[in-house]
Amino acid sequence: MRVLGIDPGIGRMGFALIEVSPASYSNFSLLNCGVIQTSKDLHDAFRLKEIREDLFAIIETHKPEFIAVEKLFFFKNPKTIIPVAEARGVVLELAASCGLRIFEYTPLEVKKNITGHGMSPKQDVSKIIHQILKLEKPITQDDAVDAIAIAITALRVSLQQAR
Repeated sequence: MRVLGIDPGIGRMGFALIEVSPASYSNFSLLNCGVIQTSKDLHDAFRLKEIREDLFAIIETHKPEFIAVEKLFFFKNPKTIIPVAEARGVVLELAASCGLRIFEYTPLEVKKNITGHGMSPKQDVSKIIHQILKLEKPITQDDAVDAIAIAITALRVSLQQAR
């Protein structure tokens, strides 16, 4: 089972591809992760187009079975909510166009799934996902770490529902 996790953003969008083997539902593997970055110098329409093209290439290359996207739940900066929502819309449209099932989780749901507590700090989430994936080198991009946590949450929820 393979999932593409997305932490939406227009300037920086985190992505992560996680796979779990059917033979061992607790053996998660990180296939790829990173950040899609767009230039502030571009008009938002071109930034959204770039996000769509980059995500499409990731989907075509890695063939995830479904996609998990962070829900917009709480936003500190009112000026960035609309562009982030637009970027999230591009992700949802692309997933639907590619025929992928879509799962959505709030940051609280992700933190609770990963750490057992919805108010856990980001560093606790990062520490646990590094343990789950048995990573030797730390993932330093916060957006990629968030996307990994979203992907792991989706896989865990799917595996629980399958039992």
